[in-house]
Amino acid sequence: MSQQSSSTGFVRVATRAINRAEIVDGNFIRFVQNWTATPARKLSDRDAIRAGVALTVADFKELFESQMLSRHQDIEARAMRARNEGFYTIGSSGHEGNAAVGRVTRHTDIAFLHYRSGAFMQERARKLNIDMVYDTALSLAASSEDPISGGRHKVWGSVPLWVPPQTSTIASHLPKAVGTAVAIAQAKRIGAKLPIPEDSIVVCSFGDASANHSTAVGAINAAQWTAFQKLPCPILFVCEDNDIGISVKTPPGWIGANYSDRAGLEYIFADGTDVVDAYAKAQEAVVYCREHRHPVFLHLKLVRLLGHAGTDAETEYKSAAELEATEARDPLLMSARIALESGVYTSAELLDKYKDCRLRVQEAAKKAEKRPKLTSAEQVMAPLAPYHPEKVNAEAVRPASKEARLVAFGGEDALPEKQPPRQLSIQLNRALFDLMAKYPEMTVFGEDVAQKGGVYTVTSGLYKIFKGQRVFNTLLDEQTILGMAQGAASMGMLPFPEIQYLAYFHNACDQIRGEAASLQFFSNAQYSNGMVVRIAALGYQKGFGGHFHNDNSFTALRDIPGIVVACPARGDDAAMMLRTCAALAKADGRVVLWLEPIALYMAKDLHEPKDNQWLFEYPAPDRAIPLGEGRIYDPNARDLLIVTYGNGVPMSLRAAKKIERETGKKARVLDLRWLKPLNGELIARHAKETGKVLVVDEGRQTGGISEEIFIAIEEHAGPGILKKRVTGKDSYIPLAAAANLVLVSEAEIIAAAKAMISR
Repeated sequence: MSQQSSSTGFVRVATRAINRAEIVDGNFIRFVQNWTATPARKLSDRDAIRAGVALTVADFKELFESQMLSRHQDIEARAMRARNEGFYTIGSSGHEGNAAVGRVTRHTDIAFLHYRSGAFMQERARKLNIDMVYDTALSLAASSEDPISGGRHKVWGSVPLWVPPQTSTIASHLPKAVGTAVAIAQAKRIGAKLPIPEDSIVVCSFGDASANHSTAVGAINAAQWTAFQKLPCPILFVCEDNDIGISVKTPPGWIGANYSDRAGLEYIFADGTDVVDAYAKAQEAVVYCREHRHPVFLHLKLVRLLGHAGTDAETEYKSAAELEATEARDPLLMSARIALESGVYTSAELLDKYKDCRLRVQEAAKKAEKRPKLTSAEQVMAPLAPYHPEKVNAEAVRPASKEARLVAFGGEDALPEKQPPRQLSIQLNRALFDLMAKYPEMTVFGEDVAQKGGVYTVTSGLYKIFKGQRVFNTLLDEQTILGMAQGAASMGMLPFPEIQYLAYFHNACDQIRGEAASLQFFSNAQYSNGMVVRIAALGYQKGFGGHFHNDNSFTALRDIPGIVVACPARGDDAAMMLRTCAALAKADGRVVLWLEPIALYMAKDLHEPKDNQWLFEYPAPDRAIPLGEGRIYDPNARDLLIVTYGNGVPMSLRAAKKIERETGKKARVLDLRWLKPLNGELIARHAKETGKVLVVDEGRQTGGISEEIFIAIEEHAGPGILKKRVTGKDSYIPLAAAANLVLVSEAEIIAAAKAMISR
């Protein structure tokens, strides 16, 4: 590969550049070496670096050092990868102007960061004298001593600096950033204790390409929607606009044209390649956001250097001229020019400083490479799903104070345990009242949950008793609803968001899969966002709904590591299980998905019309059902075990009664109640006692829970157990009576059970 120098001192590469890092590094060194101009005057550390900007020379020096450290960390990350001692090469080069945002914000301004935030982190770390160089090296080396993730991923994060770890590359952190901004004000309104100062703001950075993602669009819209109603939403959106997303160019002017004139959003532009301008504009943005409690969009114009990552060959989609033009706008060159023109450094002094930063980074890398790694699956998974049964169960059976319950329910005679047996929807409603009385920090929100009381009236009356500060409607966007849940949890509240239908959850699945459920894992259990997500779910809505309202598949939930999935079939179980779910979220920070079978909301009868055998008394407030504990019907039956959940429970009970009447044989029915984690030992114990197991899975044949149940029997009970399943078809659910053609029927259950019993 031949090279030649241009008149500007930048290297022109005749053929494909294999290592742009060396070229960019060399450009800086040559620029400083070739500097010959004499500064007009020598500025002291107390002087302003530029007229009209409240940035002293001393402050500028620190900003510049953060930029240089970040740059050398990028270069060293590639060297570590070449030595097989580092495992991440998406860098921050070209984005070093975000150091200014790190400086003008407080360390208690919780920050949800873009992955090119090296300089921001270096600068914020100064506030608490944290060695971010070494911390970053540990993260690059995937060392178990990495203070944020414990070696699980290279993430920007810090507990003392209030930077929760983000793994997002497509803006999926924006909804929870908006949710956190809303929660700061909400916590104050409901009297919940905030873990950060009341005047804190939220910092949320992302790239120009990510700004086009539906998640970002929805989150920014939610912030605008909030501010438009004159409600507090103190969030600083920092769009780090480098003109490209991997290889796809952003149309020139698109970000400014799209965001500069929006209702409820203050827009400020800054030249991010000029750290002094970035500082001035970032300071303006922060002051406005903090004082007005209003969303601000800081458009930080930057460049991307060294490609998207270490393996990115930019020459496949950029010409040599384009690469050189971008590299000529290197923010470190601009900072060097400012320093040399102002007499802050001489050429020799600046080169020494640059070299010192390089050596500091290299020494940290050598040290980090030798530190311990994760060496077992148990170590890796330790923070994924914390569960302390004694603590959780003690919390679950702890009732609200008598005084709080009397206020919530309207007097002694109105207490739910003194009322006659009622159906699932009523007992769920009462359980929510009880929990709201127990937890002053608990909030219930979603579309239509307030005055209307929810589509199925499950939240009816909550708004009147607990008011709009704790029970409120949201805009129609499931990503925002789940983002608000994460934000509320991060600010010390206990969120109970509602998703109207299971099919609607799929619109926002990544807010749980990629964000909420991963937080404890990627923060080594230092951060958590415990919540209970209520979802109206499953099939059997007679003649109504079609696909979006009749959704029998929760397979996508079962695949999410660390979450709890619960599904009650009757009212008393629902109340007791919901207490445990709240305790799991409160005590262990768990994310719980709570499936409410819509078709059972109003079910009163079991075997015959008006027999009222599916109405149950409200359990005393000091009773709860532990995680994993199922319910057994007819435990002495030995001819067959039917394993099921949700709508399958009353269906299987009816089938068992008909089978006994027609054959004299008895079937034991196991209602799982808890679908994740699955209690395989419980299933196996009852399978051994009967020798025959019929799984009634209203989900689909492919990917349904019946497959996991079969495996659990094999693993825990061994061979020799006769197994069969009845499942829904691999189909969407149509309207009206046609739905019955693809859902499990009682006739199928009876036929399968009889066939097994006769063997």
